[in-house]
Amino acid sequence: MGILLKDSFEKIYHSAWMELAVRWFLGVMFVYSSLHKIVEPAYFAKIIYGYYLFPANSISLIAIILPYVELFSGLSLVLGIYPRSGTVLINILLFTFIIALSINIVRGQEFDCGCFSFNESDQPSSAKHLLVRDIIYFVMGLYVFFYSRDRKWCIKRKIEIS
Repeated sequence: MGILLKDSFEKIYHSAWMELAVRWFLGVMFVYSSLHKIVEPAYFAKIIYGYYLFPANSISLIAIILPYVELFSGLSLVLGIYPRSGTVLINILLFTFIIALSINIVRGQEFDCGCFSFNESDQPSSAKHLLVRDIIYFVMGLYVFFYSRDRKWCIKRKIEIS
């Protein structure tokens, strides 16, 4: 039973289709999460300010640049253009989000994360739920990064050494 379970796990883990599904999930998620931030950077700046982690003079710059990093790294995963590099950027963002969430959990701070939409109901998201979610996404990013077999639907540039 244990050997069958291990073999099944290895087949799934090494499956190019599983890597594609995880890569597309992360990519679509980051593309989607960037769109409302690109459209409304001023409101996103208010969300960033609510974390109480950044100097006030850097918040506008973060609110303008961060959504485009999310957009392009997400597109890199969806289109299969340098997916490992896109995953590095996504995991850097996720690690940063995990640290920011952890700091605010310790502080007891309630806030709108601004992840997929701006929460206009004045009901803060559960920071612990967001933390667990981001850790799961981070592990998914590690899976995509360390996947070492041929990837499905990935734009590659093959260089032959003669």
